[in-house]
Amino acid sequence: MTQAPVLLLTFNRLDTTKRVFEQVARYRPPKLYLASDGPRKHTQGEQDKVDHIRQFLTESVDWECEVKTLFRPANLGCKIAVSDAISWFFAHEECGIILEDDCLPDLSFFHFCAAMLDMYREDTRVMQISGTNFIGHYTSDPEYRYFFSKYGGIWGWASWRRAWKHFDLSPEKYHQAKTSEILRGFLGNAYAWRMSLYEQVFEKNLDTWDYQWSFARAINSGLSIVPAVNLVKNIGFGTDASHTHRTASDLADMRTSELDIQQFQLNPFVVPDPHYDERLIRKLSDGLYRIKPFIRRAKNLLP
Repeated sequence: MTQAPVLLLTFNRLDTTKRVFEQVARYRPPKLYLASDGPRKHTQGEQDKVDHIRQFLTESVDWECEVKTLFRPANLGCKIAVSDAISWFFAHEECGIILEDDCLPDLSFFHFCAAMLDMYREDTRVMQISGTNFIGHYTSDPEYRYFFSKYGGIWGWASWRRAWKHFDLSPEKYHQAKTSEILRGFLGNAYAWRMSLYEQVFEKNLDTWDYQWSFARAINSGLSIVPAVNLVKNIGFGTDASHTHRTASDLADMRTSELDIQQFQLNPFVVPDPHYDERLIRKLSDGLYRIKPFIRRAKNLLP
């Protein structure tokens, strides 16, 4: 099986970076892209942390591999640093695997992504391959080791240049979609909840990039491939995380499994699985996806 290039995104957490890199090293990709955001200007000791990580990475590649680096001198924040790094990656590669420094994959994640990248290379209906199955073990048909979703996680994922070209940080298309309600049919019961999340990034300038990527997929009716078992867990929950602060979250203790792709069956049904999507949005919104946006708006009106 052809191995896919890998982009590893890092910042200031050496402990998680080492664990993720260990799995990358086991996969031994022929091309490795290392992107590192710079230290924050007024955060004491962060320059040393960033420098140690960069030194560790560049000195630890002990297999035959083409390495490219994008080491930022100053901090750009999650939104710009990550999205620009992904754009840099796809400027060089037609497809590949993306991992952040707190997303620990099972080794089979890489082989799954490589197989799917090749299999769906020309299928524009598919825009993302997710390594995360937030339900844990799920498939509507045990004959197939993967299925399709309207959503899909980015705790370890893969994609193509043809899909990422639709990514856009500007709010113009969001405003058009909000006015026309064009996504109501595609998002269904999750419409109000998802649009409230898009509002946070496009109107309130939340420092992230993943909801903009989700929006780009949605307005293109783009699907994600999801494995029948969870292949990636987030090991970055804690007070020093950028977004995943709640250590008590059940997402912080997700287990991974190995996915056997030796006897892989092509799934002929390229349609989103409604049962998985319903369970997913119920879990990620704490079961309040139908009313959560309205609860937040009501709270915002309080003095």
